[in-house]
Amino acid sequence: MARFRLFGIVGVLCLTILISISGEGYSQAPTPSVQLNTDPPLQSLIPFEAATEKPQSPVSLTFQALDAQRQPFKNAKIGLEILTPPSTPWWTTDFPIVEGTKLLAMEATAPQGRLEIQQMLPIRGNYQLRVNVSPLLAGAFTPYEQTLTLPVRENPVKYHYLGGLVIVLLGVGLLGGVVIGGQQIVQEGEIAPQRVRLLLSGLILVAIAALLAINISAELLDAHGHSHEHEHTHATQSPVQQSQGLELHLVGDDLATVGQPANFAVSLKDTTTGQPVKDVLFQVKAIALEDNLTVFAYQGIPDSSGKLAWQEQFFDGAPHKVEVKATPQPGSNRQFSPLQVAREIEVEGIAPPLFVRLISLAYFTAIVGIGLAIGLGLKNRWFQRLVRG
Repeated sequence: MARFRLFGIVGVLCLTILISISGEGYSQAPTPSVQLNTDPPLQSLIPFEAATEKPQSPVSLTFQALDAQRQPFKNAKIGLEILTPPSTPWWTTDFPIVEGTKLLAMEATAPQGRLEIQQMLPIRGNYQLRVNVSPLLAGAFTPYEQTLTLPVRENPVKYHYLGGLVIVLLGVGLLGGVVIGGQQIVQEGEIAPQRVRLLLSGLILVAIAALLAINISAELLDAHGHSHEHEHTHATQSPVQQSQGLELHLVGDDLATVGQPANFAVSLKDTTTGQPVKDVLFQVKAIALEDNLTVFAYQGIPDSSGKLAWQEQFFDGAPHKVEVKATPQPGSNRQFSPLQVAREIEVEGIAPPLFVRLISLAYFTAIVGIGLAIGLGLKNRWFQRLVRG
């Protein structure tokens, strides 16, 4: 009996091993996937730089839906969501309100299983790209989802600026430590030595000058923004155009807020029958008017209802414009001259939270404090050597 019992235990172990091996082999079987290509390449991606006059272009993102044999799917529908990197409270980005939000959401008809967009990436970090692939014809293939990670490194120029700022702050602290270091004599009726009082007076004057500069800059920027607002109001194009028996209509939000996506949709219909025109090619472009900078671009076809819809976040609190150009698809039976509409959007900026500014202030204060401590130490050592000598 003991021998049979031993054989039974060995058999169960062998069966368990075979099941686990077969399960592992099954999990490693080829599955459908989404291939991502970027231009510029991944290692060259950097975020949008606000304080630069150099021309900047959005990043080209190309998504290719592949089956288990690594062949492109045909007649697919691709849904895309771009989520920005999560918040980093201890070292914030240039646009802290944008952190951990939805940058873009859209669903595109992809006859070749391919979706290509151009998107400006506002901040550094790891973006999450959620891709949903489903067939246009029900049952053609099994829908699937995949989440891709898009790493964007910080612009190296920022580290150069940061290094220079740290050196300046350390120098200020070091100079202050040397000035107030050593033996100080407090005269009768004084609350602090003369050198300390002079140093504090200088710091107060610098702080007042900085506050004045900030307030004046804010007023100038506000006036600059109002002047742009009036210019853009006169240059606004219509969101509706009728021509050649067709009507192109762009609907969406007129007011957007940084950190929240705005909704847009475009459609083309026959004015005689009222039916949507589906054999059309839409060219969508979102432009930041202040710098004439393209922040989003896409070229595609409408869905089964003749509409192309998307959600888009504007990360900069400045006027933007969404343009859509409609042209007939190659080989279409209905040919017409291009139609174009535009919609201007006022984007409301949001100031960074107070704790973000306090954290930055704490870092800078700590750097000055380190320089001050070093200066005090050096001056005390020099003073002690002088006394002993």
